[in-house]
Amino acid sequence: MRKIIIPLILIVALASCHFDKNITTKAKTSDAPKVSDTVRIANDSLEYEVVIIDAGFNSWLYGNARPRGFYSESFLENRNQIYVTEWNNRVLQPQRYNPNLYEMQINYDRNIHYGYEVNYLIYNYMIYFQIVNKQQLGGFAPRP
Repeated sequence: MRKIIIPLILIVALASCHFDKNITTKAKTSDAPKVSDTVRIANDSLEYEVVIIDAGFNSWLYGNARPRGFYSESFLENRNQIYVTEWNNRVLQPQRYNPNLYEMQINYDRNIHYGYEVNYLIYNYMIYFQIVNKQQLGGFAPRP
């Protein structure tokens, strides 16, 4: 009899508790700014624009990528040249590589000085792309 009464009292006590309905509402509304998954890289003086639209890239960038300044600009430029060359080769071979992954060519010119920020974002997108899609561009294993 005691084994039945104690659990019954606990159930009644829990059922009679009053929970504040505002808890779920407060959790849903956040004052933190929302981060878009679209990254726009532009330089009006060079008249170019790069737009990266990939769900999850911003989150990955802020959570996994090395901080700005970790790599030298020449390192980023060299890796970007390798990655972009391989990317463009795959775009031109839709029968061999998934055309849904490699939709369009990237016009990256080694002779144009894009600046650190552009190279940093392109490099990190290439790393993100390789990790998420289990691809390997060039001879390097992708790592953040």
